Amino acid sequence: MNIPKTHRRVVLVRRPPGEPAESDFRVEEAPVPEPRHGEVLVKVHYLSLDPYQRGRMRDAASYAAPVGLGEVMTGGTVGEVVKSQHANFKVGDIVEDRLGWQEYAIGGGPTLRKVDPAIAPISTANGVLGMPGMTAYFGLLHVGQPKPGETVVVSAASGAVGQVVGQIARIMGCRVVGIAGGPKKCAFVKDELGFDACLDYKAEKDLDTSLRAACPNGIDVYFDNVGGTITDSVLRNLNFFARVALCGSISQYNATAAEMGPRLFGTFVGKRVNMRGFIVTDFAQHYGPAMRQIGEWIRSGKLKYREDIVDGIDKAPRAFIGLLRGENFGKLLVKMA
Repeated sequence: MNIPKTHRRVVLVRRPPGEPAESDFRVEEAPVPEPRHGEVLVKVHYLSLDPYQRGRMRDAASYAAPVGLGEVMTGGTVGEVVKSQHANFKVGDIVEDRLGWQEYAIGGGPTLRKVDPAIAPISTANGVLGMPGMTAYFGLLHVGQPKPGETVVVSAASGAVGQVVGQIARIMGCRVVGIAGGPKKCAFVKDELGFDACLDYKAEKDLDTSLRAACPNGIDVYFDNVGGTITDSVLRNLNFFARVALCGSISQYNATAAEMGPRLFGTFVGKRVNMRGFIVTDFAQHYGPAMRQIGEWIRSGKLKYREDIVDGIDKAPRAFIGLLRGENFGKLLVKMA
C-alpha cells in the first residue's frame, strides 16, 4: 500500500461554553507517524461520532481525561493495519480502537482488537458490534434487568444505542415504547425495528398523557439517553420496583448552566425505584459473549441496525454539531477518503 507522507487530523482549539462551533476545531495536515516496537500504523476507514465526545471538550473531572487544546479529538475508529511492529497484528488486519479524529493513527495498546470482516460490515465495529452495541446490551440486561411481559421505554430510540436497546427488549419478550424526534425516526423505530409504539417528542403536546396511553400497565424499565424534560415525564409514570438505566443526557450536553433537576426522587422511595448510572467499560470483561450474542441476532434477522455515514474527515466537526442537535438518523460515522 502506498502510504502518504502527511495526513489530515482534527484538533480541538477552543473549549465551547455552550453549543460547539466549527471554529472550535481545526482540520490540519500532519506527518504520518511511524510505529515503534509493539505498535501498528492504522489507516482509518471509519470514525465514530458519539455524544460522549462533547464531555471530552470540557476541562472538567470525569471518568476519562479531557482532550487537551491542540490535541486530536478522541473518537472510536475502525481501520486497516498498514505497518506493524506488533507481534499480534499483521499488515491487512482490520482493527478497532479509540484512535481519534485522524486519517492515520498509531495503535497497540490493550484496547486494540481485531475485527472479523466476514461477520458484518466493518463499520459495525463502531456501532452495533462495538461500543454502542455493548452499551445497549449491558445497560438494558444488567442494569435494567427486564423481565418478559414488562414495559420498557427508551429515549433517543432511533440512535446508535436506543435502536439496539429496544430490539433486545423485544427479544426478551417486553412491550417496548420508544421516544424519538420526528415522524421519520418514529416510523423507522416502529415499522422497521418492531417497537410496539414510538412517541414523537417534538410533536407531542402532553408527553405524560401520551406515555400513559402507550404504556397502559405503567413503565418497568427506562433506558435514559437524553435527560431533561423527557426524562421527567417518564419518571412520573414509573411502576413500583421500576429500574432506570442512566446512559446519557444529550439534551443537557450543550447547556451553559445546569437546569433544575427532576424533583421526583421523593416518589422513588415509596415506589422503591432503582436508578443507576453506568459506563460501558464497567462490563469490559464480558464483551466477548455479548459480541457473539449480538452477532447471532444480526445473522438471524432478529436485530437490525441503521447507520448515518458522512464522507471525509473535514465533515466531522459539522456532523458532530448536528449529532448534538439530533440531526443524525442512526449510528453516525465518518467514512474517510
